Amino acid sequence: MEYALEMRGINKSFSGTRVLKDVDISVEKGHIHALVGENGAGKSTLMNILGGVLPMDSGQVLLFGEEVMFSSPAAAQEKGIAFVHQELNVVNDLPVYENMFLGHELRKGRGMIDARAMITQTVDVFKRIHVDVDPKAMVRDLDATSKQIIEIAKSVLFHAKLIILDEPTTSLTGFEVENVFNVMRNLTSDQGVTILFISHKLGEVVEFCDKVTVLRNGELVDTCVMTKADGALLAQSDIARMMVGKNVLDVEVYRKRELGEVILSVEGLHVGSAVKGVSFELHKGEILGITGLLGDGKNELVGALFGDEHPTAGTITKDGQTIRPKRPADARKLGIGLLPTNRKENAIIPALSVTDNMTIVTLEDYVSGFTMVRGRETKIAEQFKERLNIKVERLSDLIVSLSGGNQQKVVLAKWLIAKPDIMILSNPTQGVDVGAKNEIYHLIMELAQEGVGIIVTSGEAQEVQKICDRVLVMYHGDMTGELEREELSEESIMILSTGGSLGQ
Repeated sequence: MEYALEMRGINKSFSGTRVLKDVDISVEKGHIHALVGENGAGKSTLMNILGGVLPMDSGQVLLFGEEVMFSSPAAAQEKGIAFVHQELNVVNDLPVYENMFLGHELRKGRGMIDARAMITQTVDVFKRIHVDVDPKAMVRDLDATSKQIIEIAKSVLFHAKLIILDEPTTSLTGFEVENVFNVMRNLTSDQGVTILFISHKLGEVVEFCDKVTVLRNGELVDTCVMTKADGALLAQSDIARMMVGKNVLDVEVYRKRELGEVILSVEGLHVGSAVKGVSFELHKGEILGITGLLGDGKNELVGALFGDEHPTAGTITKDGQTIRPKRPADARKLGIGLLPTNRKENAIIPALSVTDNMTIVTLEDYVSGFTMVRGRETKIAEQFKERLNIKVERLSDLIVSLSGGNQQKVVLAKWLIAKPDIMILSNPTQGVDVGAKNEIYHLIMELAQEGVGIIVTSGEAQEVQKICDRVLVMYHGDMTGELEREELSEESIMILSTGGSLGQ
């Protein structure tokens, strides 16, 4: 058995707190090996040690049998390690081939950029991993799958032998996920590349990975083969139990409630060609799901409700009054909040602290004359830190120092402090572990019980099934069906998501 990677007895402490405690992980060459654990379990720290971002306190790292210790990410890259992060690092305003060679541009005589050579090599890489992407296309015009594939293809271009994929499918639908994993399979089978796959999506871990290593509180729980001796797959519930220390997948979070009067009414709404005459109502205390596949229009629909998109026809009525928010600030004043899909681009301000990110929407509440009352601001931040169980050492720390799941909780807190009448949650558990997911689901249920009208958009059928009272299904901008809670099933959602009819 040949190992691509062996990390033995890895220890790491920050300010006297041990975050990794004698962790061992061995990854076989040419395999897809999953690394899972709750937010704060130590996954990122372990990978940052491997990638040369952090030094370890003690331990040993072997890469293809050779002992290594990297002092920088560049040193790790030179040895064939590539890190594809959860947040995409593509540049939307450049074509594909320029993104592929960003920082490593090929040049010809007199230092001129050799675009032809870069295009040729980009095409060659795409052929090797069996994908069809136009190298001259602008990245902004590509779907999320293609952008993610570009990130992976960069690793192949620079001859990576071990690729670390950190939550690569967070923003993708089921169909897109299958495309990305097809690329990953081609890499391992055809190119002999080894993939270390970090994910909170246990269904993908079970379906696509060969082995899984579980961390909890900085310690190794176990490494398991995905297929048992009897041929059965390791269950998601088994992995979740190892991650959290108790059963969490089967926890029932939905609670039936009496719904109030209609708080929002949408009639014949059009948003360019993305949304085509959609109509629906939202009641006080209702959790309304909106789901579909790539290009379904749900993001443009909720963007129009929040003033981020501009309707081309139709009406939006809130509390009996016609509204048309032209910008997010208008929606906020109307009592509408939005947790957006792309946390890095649309939700957090990386240069600000946890407190500042949490209070940015309600700054006027902490001003006396021309002075910020920091004590008042800190007090409310402390309250919501406790309420949402946000794991942070100091509220003055930059928000980027938090795990993805805790960043998501901060964004939620930002809007809860504002006390909206309507809360739109786009992929509310994106990049969040199974334990934190249940915490967020319970919080959504509490808001509904308090009378807040909630819209949840998600590409995950299991998510809308778990918490929604009613689900609207979209296909290419049209509303193809409405399912009451007792009618919800993955099969029904998929039929409607692909333009079918339940009556057929």
